[in-house]
Amino acid sequence: MALTLDARRKVIGSHRRHEKDTGSPEVQVAMLTHRIRSISDHLQTNKKDNHSRRGLVMMVGQRNRLLRYLARTNPQGYQDLIARLGLRK
Repeated sequence: MALTLDARRKVIGSHRRHEKDTGSPEVQVAMLTHRIRSISDHLQTNKKDNHSRRGLVMMVGQRNRLLRYLARTNPQGYQDLIARLGLRK
């Protein structure tokens, strides 16, 4: 369920602010979204995996905190990011 190196590079490359950016809120939200979708697919087939479900809930909470920060500090960047990721907000 971990991200492969190629998938990580692809997600970072499409959401980074500059060449060496790996930790901006946009990149972090994109990485969390990719992991959330992966774990959601896993939970569709493994309904009783409560350990992964707890991790999913924690990741969703972290993503919401990052999105609130981004909306507060950079409203236009927030709108662009949720449009690119297809999030409902």
